[in-house]
Amino acid sequence: MSYEVIAILMFSSMMLMLLTGQRVFGAIGFVAVVAAFFLWGDRGGYDLGFAAAIKLMKWYPLLTLPMFIFMGYILSESKIADDLYRMFHVWMGGLSGGLAVGTIGLMVLISAMNGLSVAGMAIGATIALPELLRRGYDKRMVTGVIQAGSSLGILVPPSVVLVLYAMIARQPVGQLWLAGVLPGLMMAAMFIIYIVIRCRLNPALGPVLPAEDRAIPMGEKIRLLGAGLLPLFIFFAMMVPFVNGWTSLVESSAIGAIAAFVAAVAKGRMTREVFETSVRKTLGISCMFMWIILAALAFGAVFDGLGAVKAIESLFTEKLGLSPWMILILMQLSFIVMGTFLDDTAMLVIVAPLYVPLVGALGFDLIWYGVLYTITTQIAYMTPPFGYNLFLMRAMAPPEITLRDIYSSILPFVLVMAIALGTIMAFPGIALWLPGYVYGN
Repeated sequence: MSYEVIAILMFSSMMLMLLTGQRVFGAIGFVAVVAAFFLWGDRGGYDLGFAAAIKLMKWYPLLTLPMFIFMGYILSESKIADDLYRMFHVWMGGLSGGLAVGTIGLMVLISAMNGLSVAGMAIGATIALPELLRRGYDKRMVTGVIQAGSSLGILVPPSVVLVLYAMIARQPVGQLWLAGVLPGLMMAAMFIIYIVIRCRLNPALGPVLPAEDRAIPMGEKIRLLGAGLLPLFIFFAMMVPFVNGWTSLVESSAIGAIAAFVAAVAKGRMTREVFETSVRKTLGISCMFMWIILAALAFGAVFDGLGAVKAIESLFTEKLGLSPWMILILMQLSFIVMGTFLDDTAMLVIVAPLYVPLVGALGFDLIWYGVLYTITTQIAYMTPPFGYNLFLMRAMAPPEITLRDIYSSILPFVLVMAIALGTIMAFPGIALWLPGYVYGN
């Protein structure tokens, strides 16, 4: 049996297991170890999983994962995120569509707190959505705003998904995070520009708050500004020492976790319940990611042994005659198709053993490709009819927001994200300038 046929059997077996409802790490790891067992015998099969586990345990930057997740949950469970929305509510209410613009700002800061898109979705749906609907905002507009804003969660540092990509692609986490800063801010700015223009053309979509709601003393506004900027201060306290080379990545993550804990204590919100909930959720998410990384490493090792990457590269470039850019675009389109039934981590660990080495072999920068991957998967999440985020939003939204509303709400924002993706593909410097500046390469 040829190696190409073995690779196809591995992928088809894995997809079949996923369609039967098996956990992602279980399906991927099982296929990897069984394939190694039949290819290289007892010792090869057993050693593959063991070697992947040892490699995972020796990867020092992995310590950042629980630190950043803990930081995000502390800030979320202690309701410091509520202060953020109150700040935007007060300061942006006088602008047509101002609360929607403030929601995008909220999502950017939530992303900097947590690094998971689902966290932004949950906070936006529970805090911002009811308030925006109560203030007379168009339900389709605000539903799209929250879904689009939550997409920044896996792009703006500390992105947990980029940590996973760094492990699989063997790229520096710090450079990937810095590469996501400018694209993330650019995409947030494009969302804001769209909201402002749309609400100016049709003020009924995002009405200005009544004057009595905006009649708040300046002293109270300043107090709310300070309370709302606390998470931003924590972010800079964590990132500035790292960017300047004063601390390592792991040390910076510890600073962020400690700063979030101290902030919650100082505000009198660090109860036993908040601490226990944060620790439990941190443990659950961290273990999930570690199992996924372990399975991906084992699966990738089998592909390396098969030489499948060289075979696929030869098929595309020599037999089919496709250019590197055509191959890259086909990869991105395949992510959009897979995004209809898989989440971002599942997509990454399934195709990373094939795509990441192929991208490097074609001459593209793997840091830049990591940014393209994150944006493309978020577009896939929000593309009807089966986008992952669409059904997540439906589960969190009130009954008056139908699935039809959710589908129609996201289309303009998907178009904005596609423009952002095309811009970054055409101008790689948007993603690569900041890591190049900081690291001097």
